Amino acid sequence: MFLWDWIQSFLQLFGFNRKAKIMIVGLDNAGKSTLLNMLKTGRLVQFPPTGQARCEEMAVGGLTIQAYDLGGHVVMRRVWLDYFPAVDGIVFIIDSADRERLEESRVELTRILEDPEIPPIPLLILGNKTDKGDAIGKEELIMKFGLHRHLFKEEIYQRTEKDTSPRRECQLFMCSILKKQGYGDAFRWLAKATNK
Repeated sequence: MFLWDWIQSFLQLFGFNRKAKIMIVGLDNAGKSTLLNMLKTGRLVQFPPTGQARCEEMAVGGLTIQAYDLGGHVVMRRVWLDYFPAVDGIVFIIDSADRERLEESRVELTRILEDPEIPPIPLLILGNKTDKGDAIGKEELIMKFGLHRHLFKEEIYQRTEKDTSPRRECQLFMCSILKKQGYGDAFRWLAKATNK
């Protein structure tokens, strides 16, 4: 029951009886709804593109988390900014196997990373679909997305003392929701980052 264990540890890091809110965003077909269902039920279900925002609540041992899946179509992306002030953390999912849309995904992620109006809440980036043969690796994704200056506390990309520009905590994890790999550690990082 690995999935259940990490969900419990994720929620316990928020504190007893605390309600935490996260927002799951990314382009359509990146795996947002699949991830949300996996977090809630532990089962893999593939969904058609999300047509409207949805919220799921998960409760474990008196702890509650609300996760919002806002969809990834162009029309839905316009409402993302409206939700940011009300959440404790953001999850941005990238389809690392959809090479034709990587630039589109990079533009949306950069908009979130560099918008001064977005509160400095932690941002978890998931490079999903690593199980596919044509998926790009972590280093290539970092290069293509220009993430060197945004990643937080990763040994190779450690910020220097001279770098005083305001930045949110941000980390990249590669994962495969289909294979149930990689997102457990990612959500443990997010739980710690949002509990500071």
